[in-house]
Amino acid sequence: TRVAAHGEVFTHEREVNAMLDLVKNETERIDSRFLEPACGTGNFLAEILRRKLEIVKNRYKKSQLEYERYAIVAISSIYGIDILEDNVSECRHRLYDIFESQYSELFKSKTKEACKQSAAYILSKNILWGDALTLNRADEKEKHIIFPEWSFVSGSMVKRRDFVFEALIQSAQKSIFDENILSDEGKEVFIPTPIKEYPLTHFLKVADV
Repeated sequence: TRVAAHGEVFTHEREVNAMLDLVKNETERIDSRFLEPACGTGNFLAEILRRKLEIVKNRYKKSQLEYERYAIVAISSIYGIDILEDNVSECRHRLYDIFESQYSELFKSKTKEACKQSAAYILSKNILWGDALTLNRADEKEKHIIFPEWSFVSGSMVKRRDFVFEALIQSAQKSIFDENILSDEGKEVFIPTPIKEYPLTHFLKVADV
């Protein structure tokens, strides 16, 4: 069975919310980054995205562009790995549907296909089929897991930088993309170097790069 072969377990909604409430402030900060190394179909990530998008809706629903921008910020802050391909696919679709449902409810016929494409593209890069123990991809076992960092600069422009997951783990202090020169103890820490950088791109065009 999948439980015996892969240790697959399902966390109920009550337990998910109880655990996330321990870091409630972070789950409600739009740009705080979360990584679930065994995300399954996304029980934790789905609830995190719901919480973030609720904040986005409450703050920015009167401006479609602002809502779109911050919804993409929220989506781009969520990362997951799972060793089962069908879980990865379901998790991506589940997160996308949470966004698309709220987006369509708020803006109906005014929704932009480009925004939906950006959301789907980012999820395809952030939710990956891999092995969090070996830190390698599951489809090509000799290749490292690579995650993109999406940073909003100059309003609607996005800077993408790709990092090897293993290097991020080595450098992690406060978050997977923390880049402090010194640790809390004043010691030098390793700073990861991106393996690829992309030109600044409007957040509605990230899928076109």
